[in-house]
Amino acid sequence: MIERPAVPVERFKEYKGVWVVAEQEEGSLKKVSLELLGEGSKLAKKLGEELAAVLIGSKVFDLIKPLGSCGAERIYLVEHELLEHYNTDGYTDILVSLITRYKPSIVLFGATVNGRDVAPRVAARLRVGLTADCTGLAIDDQNRLVQIRPAFGGNIMASILSRTRPQMATVRPRVMKALEPDETRSPKVERFEVDLNPITVRAKPVERVRELTKPTEKIEEAQFIVSCGRGIGKQEELKLVYDLAEALGAAVGGSRPVVDCGWLPHQQQVGQSGKTVSPKLYIAVGISGSIQHRIGMQSSDIIIAINKDPEAPIFSLANFAVVGDLFQVLPKLTEQLRNLKQAREKA
Repeated sequence: MIERPAVPVERFKEYKGVWVVAEQEEGSLKKVSLELLGEGSKLAKKLGEELAAVLIGSKVFDLIKPLGSCGAERIYLVEHELLEHYNTDGYTDILVSLITRYKPSIVLFGATVNGRDVAPRVAARLRVGLTADCTGLAIDDQNRLVQIRPAFGGNIMASILSRTRPQMATVRPRVMKALEPDETRSPKVERFEVDLNPITVRAKPVERVRELTKPTEKIEEAQFIVSCGRGIGKQEELKLVYDLAEALGAAVGGSRPVVDCGWLPHQQQVGQSGKTVSPKLYIAVGISGSIQHRIGMQSSDIIIAINKDPEAPIFSLANFAVVGDLFQVLPKLTEQLRNLKQAREKA
């Protein structure tokens, strides 16, 4: 195990650059990696430093181009046959070695299953701080990373500063925006050779199972989402929500109270303890808009809120507010969408 003493404050100036730890699976980059590059480019520009991506895997050279087109100026490439699938031991050792050698100032991970597994292990090895599940990042007037995340059950947003280097954070997917790809960008590539011992890689995948879901249940990738809250009243009334979603070609989501009641499965929950989504259109039906829910959908391009309470907090986020009874609004809206769809098909 690699051990390292904490870095004294006077040596912070030795740490330069913003790093994004890219995630890939089955030859494709996860979207959160591109989102982090988009945000990382802003941080690097503010600091006047370089934005780099760390790409770990087996036969992943083809992923260099999309990383570069989405903002990475430099890519640290690590390839090994034992890295075909994510494993805790191999990734931790490699990241600790890379960070110790190159001394980045900021290291960002996606708050994914893998990111939440490896980031705290790297932080523990390096004896540095780690802020988990960030929903915002910024640079202050002293060039320190401000890490913003929900605190106290989501009732406040805390701004956290690290007293160690590198400054490390995991960031929730779907809260940042990726840059528009620019194929003319050409990143510098540095290969980092590793000699992994199969004995030290203790966890190995035995079987991979793919979860099959209906389009209306896969909310993370949806471009349109109709989400319902406690105002729906009872499970039987969900039919109104599904009818609207069908007419719109949307996925169906829900707030935590709806999921806690067992009316929707957990994979359709939007919010701090559920999924973070960023669709082109988010329709909030009967959702009051607690901060826990807003954290999960506030980066949506267009938000339409339907609620009979004119003081509902969700309206502070909404681009369009409909103050009215959802049991009257939804059927009319669904009918209008169906009529419009039929008219277009006939044209």
